[in-house]
Amino acid sequence: MTEKIFSKPILKSAARRSRQSVHVTDFSLSPHYQELGKGKKYTIQTYGCQGNEADSEKISGLLELIGFTKAPSEAEADLLVFNTCAIRANAENKVFGELGRVKQYKEQRPDLIIAVGGCMPQEEVVVEKILKTYHQVDIVFGTHNLHRLPDYLASVMSGVPQVVDVWSEEGSIVEHLPTVRANGAKAWVNIMFGCDEFCTYCIVPYARGKERSRRPEDIIAEVIELASRGYREVTLLGQNVNSYGLDFVDRDYRFADLLAELRLLPIPRIRFTTSHPKDFSQFLIDVLSQGGNLMPSIHLPVQSGSDRILKAMNRKYTKDQYLDLVQRIRTAIPGVSLTTDLIVGFPGETEADFQETLELVERAEFEGAYTFVFSPRAGTPAASLPDATPKAEKMERLYRLNDRINAGFSRGNARFLGQTVDVLVDGASKTKSDILSGYTPHNKLVNFPGSPELIGTIVPVHLVRAKTWSLDGEVALER
Repeated sequence: MTEKIFSKPILKSAARRSRQSVHVTDFSLSPHYQELGKGKKYTIQTYGCQGNEADSEKISGLLELIGFTKAPSEAEADLLVFNTCAIRANAENKVFGELGRVKQYKEQRPDLIIAVGGCMPQEEVVVEKILKTYHQVDIVFGTHNLHRLPDYLASVMSGVPQVVDVWSEEGSIVEHLPTVRANGAKAWVNIMFGCDEFCTYCIVPYARGKERSRRPEDIIAEVIELASRGYREVTLLGQNVNSYGLDFVDRDYRFADLLAELRLLPIPRIRFTTSHPKDFSQFLIDVLSQGGNLMPSIHLPVQSGSDRILKAMNRKYTKDQYLDLVQRIRTAIPGVSLTTDLIVGFPGETEADFQETLELVERAEFEGAYTFVFSPRAGTPAASLPDATPKAEKMERLYRLNDRINAGFSRGNARFLGQTVDVLVDGASKTKSDILSGYTPHNKLVNFPGSPELIGTIVPVHLVRAKTWSLDGEVALER
């Protein structure tokens, strides 16, 4: 390919939601690209959520399919890929800093290819900044077209000076993309793409497009294949997994139906993220209450405890409705571990609003949370709201909130002290090779002495010490 490719994102187009059904297609590679990267090496830097991590595994799969191999360092790479996140300004600033840093490699090796993909390029302001300031970037692509990366590489390697191809409207669901998974025992499995919630602070609906659900038969086939390869755990991914299936026009099939089928498969652990409270149905609670390989750990973002702020955020539930949901979950799934997301300093948040959030944290009894100070995203409604609260006051609220959350972390770990639990072993400590770490069914981090041969297996561990963010244990000889 030698023709120029240039397509920039348009925010208004990205906000549109069509009623057209989503086309599903199978990935195919042009025979011309089979040895495109032969003898060349790549690195990928990944920022953001589990969805981005899953995308990077697919990018690795595409690159290795056309002959690239992983480089031991950036200095030895022929291709640097940055798979980016747009959820907060700090994440974007890190990427821009990294692009500035790697400019030295481009100056030393003009044939080096630098590619920027993921959510950041879906923002108009980001693409304009890259075009104006970061001339060392050769390829810019978005979230909807990562499967086209071999085309873009072929174009640049044929002499085209720069490729910018960011789609404002999502394309097809592309099945059977090659994937190089980062973990041999735990796998990400996308069940849907996009988001239709349009929370006023969030750029994701613009960056990821409308909600599109994969066909259940494709998801089930992927999980069966992973189980046959010895995988012990899958995490189902979606911006709002609870809305899975709402876009189907040919069947009445929802997230709870999918979990009911996956529960029957021979894979020890199934997790999912992320759930929107407004779509967490009683049917879903009933299915989860059956247990088995459905893990008793649920991440349920609430964002605020103030009804006034929740309305301004467009979250579509009240504090009492959220707490009622929590109670119904706890009644059906005794001992469940609940975690959440919380934003402080949303425009207009008062001390009284913040106190409502602290009260909700206590009543919900969270055992962990991701907490953030509000970060305005260009193009979202909240970015234009008046915001008079000083940054220092927002940070002070964050510290107070984190004190409550850390107490919940500690309390959630302490309740398992003295028990013997199953731990799926992730790997060895970076500082002590004889110390292994892994996670319990309730998603508690456990460290314990053990042999490397246990990595990737599920081991009974007796818990002897509870800390704020982890537990210490010993391999149990008997249960």
